[in-house]
Amino acid sequence: MKRFLPSLALATLLSLSVGAVRAQDQVVYHVNDTQSQALAALRNVRNHLDTDPTARITVVAHAFGVDFLMEGMKDRSENAFEPMVAALKNRGVKFEVCEITLKNRNLKKEQFIQEADFTPSGVVRLTKLQMQGWAYIRP
Repeated sequence: MKRFLPSLALATLLSLSVGAVRAQDQVVYHVNDTQSQALAALRNVRNHLDTDPTARITVVAHAFGVDFLMEGMKDRSENAFEPMVAALKNRGVKFEVCEITLKNRNLKKEQFIQEADFTPSGVVRLTKLQMQGWAYIRP
């Protein structure tokens, strides 16, 4: 019985530690249309980080959602997306572009801003993150 108590205490401590690590928000934002979603997604991400600066956030873009991550792209008010993306990247946000979209739309990685990373498949990436417990948001 004496050996059981220290083991139980250790198991409880480890369990609490894992719980604390998982308490950090992990959120994937899904953008598949720049015109209707990109600006809202960027604002949502900014607001999320303003409220919870420790959140881990990834933005996955595919189809026509990749356009806001292309060089020179602007919103409806003619404001460039790049400064807002760069500011969020500096706060730890990851921006991932679907490589299947690149192939289907004949786009090149060189057409994208430096803050953009690439993933082989946007929908596969969304699935994997959700299966790992990430919350899913589609603005």
